[in-house]
Amino acid sequence: MAARDVLKNINLYVDGRGYAGQIDEYNAPELTLATEDYRGGGMDAPVAIEMGQEPLSTSFAMISYDPDLLALWGVAEGSSVPLTVRGALESFDGSVKAVVHRMRGKITSLSSGAWTPGQKPTLTVTMALTYYQLTHDGAILHEIDVENMVRVINGVDRLAAQRDALGM
Repeated sequence: MAARDVLKNINLYVDGRGYAGQIDEYNAPELTLATEDYRGGGMDAPVAIEMGQEPLSTSFAMISYDPDLLALWGVAEGSSVPLTVRGALESFDGSVKAVVHRMRGKITSLSSGAWTPGQKPTLTVTMALTYYQLTHDGAILHEIDVENMVRVINGVDRLAAQRDALGM
């Protein structure tokens, strides 16, 4: 089938408040493994050894300067801000699936950009994340809980054996 699971619309929820009609853009967390090249004796080329993950972050742009959102910048250490982004994926046959990104973290940057009369304002929010979950059509594909050393990929916790070895 042509044109499957095309993102048609999104909505944002920050700390339980919905921002329908106010979100302009969303950048999902980039999932990147941290690797280190290793080449030992008897090896013709190095191999990449996984050494965990790169930090998780996300950003989104709003056309609203909502005081409730602005007040979440700089929350106390140990506190986090819940964030959910929901998308509607539609296929050429008319079927619609939900994709949901659930996250927790800290707002590390608020950028108001340039203010120009007669042009749409933009507030860009950047967050450092400690938790990320991707659900696609009801199935959890990724769940990463940095603080609890959990990395579930398509139902398999890739760090369970390491937690067991560490007595966690």
